[in-house]
This record gives sequence, structure tokens and C-alpha cells, in this order.
Amino acid sequence: MAETVRIAIGKEELELPVVVGTESERGIDISNLRARTGMVTLDPAFMNTASTESSITFLDGEKGILRYRGIPIEELGEKSTFTETAYLLVYGHLPTRDELEKWDHLLTRHSMIHEDMKRFFDGYPMTAHPMAILSAMITSLSSFYPYALNAKADEYRDITIARLIAKMPTIAAFSYKKSIGHPFVYPRNDLSYCANFLHEMFAVPAESYQPDDVAVRALNLLLILHADHEQNCSTSTVRIVGSAQTNLFASISAGICALWGPLHGGANQEVVEMLTDIRKKGLTAAQFIAQVKDKKSGVRLMGFGHRVYKNFDPRAKIIKKACDEVLDRLGIRDPMLDLAKELEEAALHDPYFIERKLYPNVDFYSGIIYRALGIPTGMFTVMFALGRLPGWIAHWKEMIEDPATKIGRPRQIYMGPRETHYVPLDKRA
Repeated sequence: MAETVRIAIGKEELELPVVVGTESERGIDISNLRARTGMVTLDPAFMNTASTESSITFLDGEKGILRYRGIPIEELGEKSTFTETAYLLVYGHLPTRDELEKWDHLLTRHSMIHEDMKRFFDGYPMTAHPMAILSAMITSLSSFYPYALNAKADEYRDITIARLIAKMPTIAAFSYKKSIGHPFVYPRNDLSYCANFLHEMFAVPAESYQPDDVAVRALNLLLILHADHEQNCSTSTVRIVGSAQTNLFASISAGICALWGPLHGGANQEVVEMLTDIRKKGLTAAQFIAQVKDKKSGVRLMGFGHRVYKNFDPRAKIIKKACDEVLDRLGIRDPMLDLAKELEEAALHDPYFIERKLYPNVDFYSGIIYRALGIPTGMFTVMFALGRLPGWIAHWKEMIEDPATKIGRPRQIYMGPRETHYVPLDKRA
């Protein structure tokens, strides 16, 4: 017998069905609540609201579990590549050898952007933030593929998805080159997805450039760990924009804009800015930790704790090991990175942070690794977007292919003035 719950509204009692997920998550289906009672629920920031049923990502913040399509993030981080993980998220299963070869071929062959798009970059000043350029350029792709404007046209869906994943690194790298006044570097078909991005970022016409294998592996891992994270702010944005049957390019552009916010995608940038500020002030790790513990100081330790994970961030465990290996293998000695390690060590052994379960999250380590790879701070959020792209696409695809999808339209509780009337200008006090 299906489980239900009863809600008493005055003298009336309403029976509502309970939806049970495959991991025993339980939710009360209130889809008919307003029709039957005239009432809605109020849930600021949607903290207790499931907006959809999804089969893409499972997340348990209390137990520190993250799985893509059922596969633990630990296994994907150790054994997979970013392009394979992208296929898994978008199509729901790990590709066969033949499927993976065709997929990688598509991502390689569609990595160039139309030459006319290069002129778009000319209109931006060098001070333009790379996220502004990225969001505009992704929307602009729709101009070159007009058949993709019909979100319900499934015969073009797969090639549109491949094109977007293939071209995103090129657009991201071009935005960086624009910001430093360097010539654009075209993609190379003989390089893997992550190696190609590093090549487009750091190669110059004056000399040859070969991406470091350690850097390529580290970038693969970082992108995998950021590839999806359930119904977060940017993913929810992609879904609600896409629910209007908005094309993929515009829906993803909206997600990029949501990610741009410092409370979402800017966290790893804030970590590096915090480290910069500590060094500028000449503080030791211990002195800064003391300030953080002083409530009157208003100082925050960035990169520790998480909105969803209440014990530990499973991605942080994976990336911490990678961080140590990258710094060691690349032989990098950077006072900023040394400070970060000291800060991590001090916080991990301090009862103040242990009692509050404030452990380092993925943003703390990702900022350190990006800095070690030579990625400038202003590009950190772009890197986040590059990693999150397959997850956004997977959610858009899942939603657009669901015949039960309706346009997103949250309700509100109006708290403004009651009915009043227009007062002519000469009679206003």
C-alpha cells in the first residue's frame, strides 16, 4: 500500500502521497495542494523543496556521499576521464569503447568556433570579466546553429550537446587570451580534451608548448569533481530557464550567470583572495585562525564547511591527495601555497573547527591546484563552469525529454499594501 501523510487544515484533513526515491529519500507530493485547498507552501531558498525527480546525481550531505548515475565519485575520480564522465552524466551509462571513441572524436572535431565569432571578442575591453564573455559567447553560438533553437527537436540534440562541450574550452581560453592581450591559440586535434585546453590557455606562437601530463591528470580530476552537484543554484537556473523550452545554448548561458555569483561559483576564488590578504597583512596561519575564532573580528575562513555536506565533502578527500601530488610532481614552491597548507593543518587539528565540523571543502583545494597549474584567479569561476557543463546539459536533457515537464512558475505570499487607489499628482502630500 502506498504511503501517505495527512495534513489538517482547520476541520478538514488532506491526504497527500509520499514519493520514495531509489535511495529511500522521501518527499511529500504537494502538486495538488493549491487546487484542493487554495493554499501554497512557503519555503524560502527552497531549502525543503524538491523541484523535480531526477536520475542523474545522488547526494547525501549527512553521510558525505556523491554519486553520478549511481557510481561513487571516488571511483570516477580514480578511474575515469572528464569526457567519459560527461558521457555518463548526459546519456546515463558508461560508454562502450566504440561509443567513447566516437564521443571523443566529436569533441575533438567540433572544438573550433566560427571565425566570425573571433570578432565578438574585439568588442570587449581587456578589463572584461571572463565570465561575462563566456556567458555571451555561449548564447551567441545559437546564432550559428539556428536549427538548435527548437529545444524539442531531438534529431539535432546530440550534435548540439557535443558541439557545446567541444567549444566551451575554446571560448574559455579565448576569453583569457583576450584579457591579457595575447593572440588566440587554435585547438589541436592530436591532444586530449584537457590537454587541448591547457594548450589553448598557455601556448604562444613564439614557441612550442607541450601540456604536462601531471597537469592534464589534475585538470581531468578537477573537472570530474565539479561535473554535477544535484539541484544547486546554477543547475536549478538551467532547468527553470529550459522549462520554457528555451534552447540549450541560452539555458546554459543562464546557468553560467548564476554560477558567477560569489556565493556559488566564486568560492575557490575567495580562498585565494583570502590567502593573498593574509600574506599582505603579514599574518601567520595561527594568527589568522585566532581571528576567525574571535566572533568580534568578522573574519571568515573561506573554503571550510559546506551548505550541503554536514560532515565532510567527499570531493575534498579526493582532491587533497591530488593537491599534494601536483605540488610535489610539479616542484612548485609558492609562499601562498605553503600558507594554504599551514592553514589547513591548523584548522584540521583545532577543536573549534572539529566540533563545528568545518572541514576543508572542494573549493579550498581546487583554488590551490588551479593556482599551481598557472590558472589566474579571475579564471577560477570559468573553470568551475567548464567542469559543471555536462551536469547542466544532463539536467536540461532530462527535463526537456520528460513529457510531464511544465514551465517553472513558483508562487509567493504577497506582503505588500492592500488595494489602494491612484492619487493625482497635485493632490499628493
